[in-house]
Amino acid sequence: MIYLDNAATTKPSVSAFDKARVFVTERYFNPSALYNEGFALQSELKKARSALLSPVADESAFELIFTSCGTEADNQAIFSFARRGNVVTTAGEHSAVFAAFAELKNRGAVETRIAPLNKDGSVDVDALCALVDNKTSLVSVMHVNNELGSINDVNDIAKRVKQINPRVIFHVDGVQAYGKLAFRLAKEIDAYSISAHKIGGLKGVGALIKRKSLQIAPYIIGGGQESGKRSGTENVFGIMQFAYAAQEKFLLLRQDYARLKDYRERLWELLDKDVYTRISPENGTPYILTVAAAGLRGEVLLHMANDKGLIIGTGSACSSNAKSRYSKAVIACGYDEKTADGVLRISFSNETTQEEIERAAAILNDIGNDLKRRMQ
Repeated sequence: MIYLDNAATTKPSVSAFDKARVFVTERYFNPSALYNEGFALQSELKKARSALLSPVADESAFELIFTSCGTEADNQAIFSFARRGNVVTTAGEHSAVFAAFAELKNRGAVETRIAPLNKDGSVDVDALCALVDNKTSLVSVMHVNNELGSINDVNDIAKRVKQINPRVIFHVDGVQAYGKLAFRLAKEIDAYSISAHKIGGLKGVGALIKRKSLQIAPYIIGGGQESGKRSGTENVFGIMQFAYAAQEKFLLLRQDYARLKDYRERLWELLDKDVYTRISPENGTPYILTVAAAGLRGEVLLHMANDKGLIIGTGSACSSNAKSRYSKAVIACGYDEKTADGVLRISFSNETTQEEIERAAAILNDIGNDLKRRMQ
């Protein structure tokens, strides 16, 4: 089996899992407990926060709140700060953000504004800034587009937005960027969402990085964990495994970036251009190559590939139950439905090999030409 749907989820790091195992087998206590064994886990959680936060942010200015996933982190930021006037996001956002904005619109609490995308899937920054005014309370822009791999320069966009309205809260969905791109959060960014299972961590663990000076409303209320910002007993095992996996990712971040960029371009070089059109940009994340087989069904190709031992995606796994079969982001880039219907997303991890890339290209060419012949 060749697994190339890593933008949906990655294989958990075995070495990080082994390091964290002690928090299931021996140190399984409740970190809110007052006895020594439980209380000692708070220091472990503190170490995990630092391990996750320090590679991307100034620990004196930012703090980290553990959540159950990136979606929860997105939702907590959006529903905490979108409380007045209007809110702005982009047409290419993950459903965790886009659906949250739709819910804000349904509630009638604020006016929602959607900025268009460029052809490469990045946001049209001039158009986005034109939507920001003195009544804007929140702007949310994803760092890396989960369907196309396009990269938004969120630090620069945040600066431009704050020049228009310094009171705006600027939130970033960083789920596809964290641990994969080299960056530091600028002082203009207020909140940044991350997820464990995109970088070798476990499903069910995420975090919201936020500026310490921001007062955030708890999204889940109960026992007052996470300093009252997110109730619910912390998943110590999952959190520690996340921290260990992140340390591994950041240690090899630049090497993986260069290697996977070569793999991505090699895969595109090998694909049959009579079948596939490239959708993702060359200057996007090296972890994603999105192509389209115009006139063919991406879902059919996905199943044909699966039958041959290749696992790929057709877009966001979190949107697989959406009413429309077309990728929202691809349509927003200006592609027609015929092209959008044939989209395939091939995504890599640090475990992807050159041999897998070449075998995947052969399978994709085989099934693409096979289906094309059948359709004639």
